Amino acid sequence: MRSITTFDLQYAHRFFGFQGEAQYLHGHTGILTIEVEDSVNEGVNMVYPCNEIQKVAWDVLKNFDHSLILRADDPLLPAILSVYEAQGIKDGHPQNKMKGIAFETELATAYPDSRLVVTKETMTIEGMIKIVYALLKDKLNIAKITFTSGVNIASAEFQPNKVIERCPLCGISLDESGVCPKCGYKK
Repeated sequence: MRSITTFDLQYAHRFFGFQGEAQYLHGHTGILTIEVEDSVNEGVNMVYPCNEIQKVAWDVLKNFDHSLILRADDPLLPAILSVYEAQGIKDGHPQNKMKGIAFETELATAYPDSRLVVTKETMTIEGMIKIVYALLKDKLNIAKITFTSGVNIASAEFQPNKVIERCPLCGISLDESGVCPKCGYKK
């Protein structure tokens, strides 16, 4: 069985080197859907609480919301960073409260203070799915990710193979020592 949750992401990007309209800097509203699969936890009668999926995923996904996503070799990147430096916002601003946890993977690096994600590949809907899966595969038993951006939709299915011990009282993952970080249950 699956628990499914969605995220609305507002972002700007462009397809550097592309020979169509997408080569121009433009923005999107993206809808990311994550499906987590496991057995139904009998204590709470659910696979995984959707609000907890949101909390786990949002720690890194908020880096993509209201951000600029550029490929590492895009000549706009140094120009953007130069403007941010001149404005005094490159290293953050007190009003920048939507900062996610910084990350660096093989596919992307997040710079939360700059509201910037730098990718290895052009950030397409398929690319977003690959990045999200790489960031969350060790935290959630992801069975499927779908990303919709404008009229474009991509989806990928994965083989969930993690055994995640969950709290019988609230359904979330127990920490390494067998304690529920939400309610304090001890295994």
